[in-house]
Amino acid sequence: MAFQTAKRKIAHPGIRPLQRQFGFQSEGVHFDLREIFDALNARHFRNALRGYRITWGRRRREAPRAWFVFGTIHEGDRVIRIHPRLDQPWVPRWFLEYVIYHEMLHAVVPDVELPSGRRRVHTEEFQRRERAFPNYARARRWEEENLARFLR
Repeated sequence: MAFQTAKRKIAHPGIRPLQRQFGFQSEGVHFDLREIFDALNARHFRNALRGYRITWGRRRREAPRAWFVFGTIHEGDRVIRIHPRLDQPWVPRWFLEYVIYHEMLHAVVPDVELPSGRRRVHTEEFQRRERAFPNYARARRWEEENLARFLR
């Protein structure tokens, strides 16, 4: 697997990113996101992802009805958020590792700008590297089988 350097997008380099002003928590009841991030960073990215924060997102009062976002990355702030519903005893660690790996890939695989001006973030290179994750097929299968549990 070829290694690429981390990409950075900064809209206003002189402004302190808003998200860094909050105290984010990486330790959950069942999983420590920082520990998982650090292990994945060493194993798959040669510790190239530096200065990133990883945190559990906010708990919402209502469950999503149509779709579920397991994680997001905001590259300008170098913040990865993982949905707090993944901090459950029935969620396999290897699935959470896959979700975090997916978000980490966004930091190193360049987006492609389409002629329409839109960005394509899940490029062929992104998908190739994602499929190379050791538990990729198992994680995608588990996601399909358990998605309804997150949408309740």
